[in-house]
Amino acid sequence: MFKSLSIIFSVILAALLLVVINTDSKANPQEQPVFVQEYIGQMNFIEGRLLDLEGAMPQELMGWEPADLVRNTAQVYLHVAEANHMLVSFMKGEEMKGERGAMEKSTTDKDEIAKMLKDSFTAVKDAAANLTQEDLDKMVQTPFGMEMSMRNFMMSLLNHGHEHLGQAIAYARMNGITPPWSVKQEGGGEGEG
Repeated sequence: MFKSLSIIFSVILAALLLVVINTDSKANPQEQPVFVQEYIGQMNFIEGRLLDLEGAMPQELMGWEPADLVRNTAQVYLHVAEANHMLVSFMKGEEMKGERGAMEKSTTDKDEIAKMLKDSFTAVKDAAANLTQEDLDKMVQTPFGMEMSMRNFMMSLLNHGHEHLGQAIAYARMNGITPPWSVKQEGGGEGEG
C-alpha cells in the first residue's frame, strides 16, 4: 500500500511540475516595458477626450475654421489620426501609406472622422504593445529631419496629440461648446479644458 501511495504521489507531483513548466513557457518571455504601458495609458486619455469632444461638436461645425488658411474642425481631428498612422509606420519599420496631409482633407463627416480617429488610436496602441526595450532605444530618422530614439519620437507624437486636443478644445469653446468632461465638473470646482 505504501508503494501504491508513493507511485500516486509521484504521478501527481510530476503532473503539477508539468503544469508549472507549461505555464511558465506560455508567459511572455520579456515583460512589456513600463514606458509602453504608460504610453498606452496616455494614448487612451487623448483618444477618450478627442472622441468625447468630437462627439459634442455638431456636424455643421466640422467645416468651421477660426481664420483663413487654418485647419478647420474636421482637419484638426484628422490631422491627429494621420499622425497616429505615421507613428505606427515608424514603430513597424514600414513606409507610411498615402500622401502626407491627404487624410486631413478627406472628409468633414462626423461619423467617418470618429471611426478614423478610433482606428488610428487602436493601431498606435497595438503597435506600441509589441515594442521591446531594444525597440524603444533604437534610433530612427524622423520625417522632421531629426534622428531620435523611438521612445523620444513616441513622446513627440504624444505631445502632438495633446497639442491638438488643446486646439480642439479652443475650437469648441469659440463656438459655445463646453467639453463634456468640463460639463460634468462644473458643479464641483474648476474643470480642465
